[in-house]
Amino acid sequence: PVRYPDWLFGPREGRGMGQEIGGYRFTDEDFRRFAGRLEAETRLLDRMARDGRLSPDGRVAGFELEAWLIDRNFYPVPNNAAYLERLANPLVVPELSRFNVELNGTPVPLRADGLSRLERELAETWRQCLDVAHDLESTLVLIGTLPTLREGDLSVANMSALNRYHALNDQILTARSGRPLHIEIEGHERICLDQSDVMLEAATTSFQVHIQVPSELAARYYNASLILSAPMVAVSANSPLLFDRVLWDETRIPVFEQAVGADDGAAPEHRRVTFGSGYLLESAVEHFQENLERYPVLLPILFDGEPSGFCHLRLHNGTIWRWNRLLIGAESGQTPHVRVEHRVMPAGPSIADMMANAALYYGAVRFLAEEREAPERRLSFAAARQNFYRAARYGMNARVVWLDGTEMPVRRLLLDGVLPMARAGLEMLDVDRDDAERYLDIIQARVRTGQNGAAWQLAHVDRWGRDFFRLTANYLEHQRSGMPVHEWDT
Repeated sequence: PVRYPDWLFGPREGRGMGQEIGGYRFTDEDFRRFAGRLEAETRLLDRMARDGRLSPDGRVAGFELEAWLIDRNFYPVPNNAAYLERLANPLVVPELSRFNVELNGTPVPLRADGLSRLERELAETWRQCLDVAHDLESTLVLIGTLPTLREGDLSVANMSALNRYHALNDQILTARSGRPLHIEIEGHERICLDQSDVMLEAATTSFQVHIQVPSELAARYYNASLILSAPMVAVSANSPLLFDRVLWDETRIPVFEQAVGADDGAAPEHRRVTFGSGYLLESAVEHFQENLERYPVLLPILFDGEPSGFCHLRLHNGTIWRWNRLLIGAESGQTPHVRVEHRVMPAGPSIADMMANAALYYGAVRFLAEEREAPERRLSFAAARQNFYRAARYGMNARVVWLDGTEMPVRRLLLDGVLPMARAGLEMLDVDRDDAERYLDIIQARVRTGQNGAAWQLAHVDRWGRDFFRLTANYLEHQRSGMPVHEWDT
């Protein structure tokens, strides 16, 4: 039988943490005991890092991909429990809402045909997913935010029937003394609303890529991922619409940040969803030390087992949704390892597009993280953060500041800077040349045409008006064709 790693099915670091819990009423003693174990595991991680007892191995790739279940009228269908029972594929698991599911990729070495192996497995999993959905008179779509989504869909009644999700919702609202979550986004148009639970998070589906890195280089890979976040979100943007409004090219970014409490009193750099508070200086441990010192415990679920499993550290880390996040893998009998989770990209538009996005990130992060001069010495954290939000708002029309201090259009940066880095980085990783060329040629064509998923959706609105049913139908037809988005017409 296939042995899946614990980062698919252990105490999950994802949005909802994949391990189910027995209940979700916690006592002060639960919080006290959890805090003690969290502190002990953080100290242990520090000792292991200093002693060289974290894995020196790296360059292993994987992903998590969130999808929408929709009916024949293109509305969300809250049926993931029956759907997953019928599908019975351990790579596909529940998400926060009953109309979302998550597909996982079995991790592969990031060399040779590793990327095309990930793509082949995803294509086969996706085929199975569609077949079962059709049997239930529904289908699935990969898109950052579904254009036909209604405010009424995002009610607690549509939350997946798992205790861990209800516990997370209750604890976030308890921390806010029951105050509703306030959402206010100014883009091409404006939206302002209050939400009585965390379900607006379900409006933001992502393609999250992982890379296992040598522990001694984890800080460099994390910092490089921060720097790359702006061009990555610009080139992949696919979420310009929410509740009939045209907002940011990647509206998923402000929605997710505000859906989990942007107005909770914490400084922006220490909110539960954040770009972060700064570069790491030396070690991955700084990331987890900040978790311990700056973030109150949300889910004080106590685990049996040795501290070396890092169950409490990993669960706590899973309730802090930085756009780039370090993860600790601690499979039984194996040396703990460090991964970077790059969370800035939305789902869709096509499997080819997403794998091209992954290739761009993997190649560019390898190049930047192992340059002789650390790029974080040349670009301030404040500039990297400002670049990120500009790119999320304006997509491939954004202007950003790069390593030499020059402000430039992000499309020029992608063509003249990031793409050459990615080509060199994939060659350093010994990725098959044909695979590297195929994926990066998709990125180059997308940048030259200026048509990513967001641009296509906005062009469709310009041509056909606010017929979001027609938009979703046309989007779905193109997605099923397998063509990359730069080849789509409206």
